[in-house]
Amino acid sequence: MSSPSPSPSKMALSEGSDREGSEYGSEEKETFEYFGWVNHIGINSMGHEYCHLRFLFLRGRYVEMYKRDPHENRGIKPIRKGVIGHTLMVEELGRRTVNQEDVYVLRFYNQLDNTKKGEIACATAGEAQKWLEAFGQARQQAEYEFSRGGSTNRKLSTEHEYAWLNLEGHRPRVRRYASGLKKLIIGKGPETLLRQNSSVGDFSSERDFEAGAGDVIEPHEWKCVRTVNGIRIFENVADSKSGKGVLVKAVGVVDASTDTVFEVFLSLDRHRRYEWDMLTSDLEPVDSVNGHYDVVYGTYDPNHLTQWQSKRDFVFSRRWFRGEDGAYTILQFPAVHKNRPPRSGYRRTKINPSTWEIRGLNLSPASSAVRCLVTQILELPTSGWSIRKKNHWEEFQKTVPYALLCQVAGLKEYFGANPVLCFDPPTTVVHSEVSSSSRASGELEDDEFYDAISAGTSSEDEDSNDDLEDGNMKLKNVSWAIASLALKRSSVIHKELDDHIPPISIEASQYHGSMSQGKDVTDTNCWSCPGGEGFMIRGKTYLKDNSKITGGDPLLKNLAVDWFKADNCIDKVALHPKCLVQSKAGKELPFILVINLKIPAKPNYSLVLYYGADRPIRKESLLGRFVDGTDTFRNARLKLIPSIVEGYWMVKRAVGTKTCLLGKAITCNYLRQDNFLEIDVDIGSSSVARSVIGLVLGYITSIVVNLAILIEAKEEDELPEYILGTVQLNRVTLDSAIPFEE
Repeated sequence: MSSPSPSPSKMALSEGSDREGSEYGSEEKETFEYFGWVNHIGINSMGHEYCHLRFLFLRGRYVEMYKRDPHENRGIKPIRKGVIGHTLMVEELGRRTVNQEDVYVLRFYNQLDNTKKGEIACATAGEAQKWLEAFGQARQQAEYEFSRGGSTNRKLSTEHEYAWLNLEGHRPRVRRYASGLKKLIIGKGPETLLRQNSSVGDFSSERDFEAGAGDVIEPHEWKCVRTVNGIRIFENVADSKSGKGVLVKAVGVVDASTDTVFEVFLSLDRHRRYEWDMLTSDLEPVDSVNGHYDVVYGTYDPNHLTQWQSKRDFVFSRRWFRGEDGAYTILQFPAVHKNRPPRSGYRRTKINPSTWEIRGLNLSPASSAVRCLVTQILELPTSGWSIRKKNHWEEFQKTVPYALLCQVAGLKEYFGANPVLCFDPPTTVVHSEVSSSSRASGELEDDEFYDAISAGTSSEDEDSNDDLEDGNMKLKNVSWAIASLALKRSSVIHKELDDHIPPISIEASQYHGSMSQGKDVTDTNCWSCPGGEGFMIRGKTYLKDNSKITGGDPLLKNLAVDWFKADNCIDKVALHPKCLVQSKAGKELPFILVINLKIPAKPNYSLVLYYGADRPIRKESLLGRFVDGTDTFRNARLKLIPSIVEGYWMVKRAVGTKTCLLGKAITCNYLRQDNFLEIDVDIGSSSVARSVIGLVLGYITSIVVNLAILIEAKEEDELPEYILGTVQLNRVTLDSAIPFEE
């Protein structure tokens, strides 16, 4: 594809650097540029935390750090520079308070040496995510070059080839004490991030662990029961019939960006909260568990609601996640904390469990407006909601739940009255550009860079256009769902498996795992095969119209499930002599796919899924290229679709139903031997994933989970997609995990 022409300032910068043509075998490789202001944080030799404003410039695999913007100060030398390699890892640590300011932190470390690490901070979660994507793109290029063994690899020394910015190294000329983050808002113009595709990989968004509209077929049973103050209030009709409580949601359009609304909502600044929050405006921090999870304490005087209630105090926890398309999900639970016992003169109460979803609205290209959809879902006891059911709306307006639902209206009016907040300039000016050449290494400085990175996501995948509630898209999906019924499983076999060879018989009784297979829906602590009809996957014309179809029968047969526990992480399960893969029946199968989901806890758990093929794999097929391809290719294609079929509604919102590109969201290691491929999925490698899985484990005995594994189709001849395998996990107990024998 053609690349945008660089501006004169960028061209001058390129000419001032050591450059050579970059060779990738016989083809020329396109690269990209990404730059902007960040904050370098760390601990200096005096033991003081510092926060230095720095300009970071990423060009392909090469990264440089400056004190000033090199576009405005031509000829300036970088204070650090180096090469990004394939072992560089970037972890998004979430929100942290540094010098009394909230920032969003990215940690860099060497996958082979965790002592080599450092941190940068951004003003918003959105900026942090974009840098995460940019470094992920750079690592993809490093992996590509490493796999191709191009001339660039041969020119660099082993010491510097897999290097990265030494963010912890002390340099006397830049060592200063932190002076606060008052200069954090430093944007000087409109954001110029251009999402361009290179031939290494896509640089577009894919949402990780998103709790919004997704790729699982779910009934929509929300009924609008009221419109108040410019917002709509809905009732979940299905839940209202169960007698177990009612879910109510308030939905409103806010004239501000998702990042801005998120920052205002999460802020504990009472002066700001007084302007929009009539109930929970007096909040104090109690505990910060991690960058995505904290605990707060609050008080309120309910005289403005009813005349007879006493003053109340409460404690609740907040967990938040950001999807790569910029949507936020925030979960709020009542909590108990030893540092906040009931306060004298106050009556301890529980704030209703709730979730918040902040999602950007796609406006016309000609529109300069920024708007987002804010949705609050609130759990109410049936008795409390019955006041509204009896048409006593005036009485309901005096209750705490009503005050909570009015928070959406409060945000809407707050931003309406403060329009300047809706158009505040971006705090990081960034640019992503594809160019037809990449500079070589040049001359590296001492030990300013170490080894390697990444945890970005780059996949041209699911965006908000596939929302099933949209009328046009719904019709498309229905039509394609009907069309998909005509897609015979034999066509998938013909494309992926060698249909010239007769299939072998796969008898379930020959394969055994530590978790039993369920016989019916009433069984617990077991697994079953749900099929693929409940999942939405890419249809034949997805590249033209984003149409999706219902999944058909999985290509591979689910053989068994193991449920292990161990003090250490469990890897390379397939090599264990007692593993199903090493059994006589396992060795006779043409191919076995082993998915080892490593769950961080005390002890650690591993859920191991085994899928078998009854025919050999066609080497030229997508599955064949995945099985025998590079880790870079595998990371760019391996997808998982989760769905909580039964369970607590807040767990459903946290897990979501959106496709997760596993290889870009978390660390995956691959083991290809004999007739099997094992994929070790390290859920603990992502702070977001750790937070979600920690929530799931708390409710694991009461939930039913469906999972679908598939390979992403990116080319027309790879469409339509197909599902490799599925599994349903029914109310699993932690105690049933058996010790893994090392």
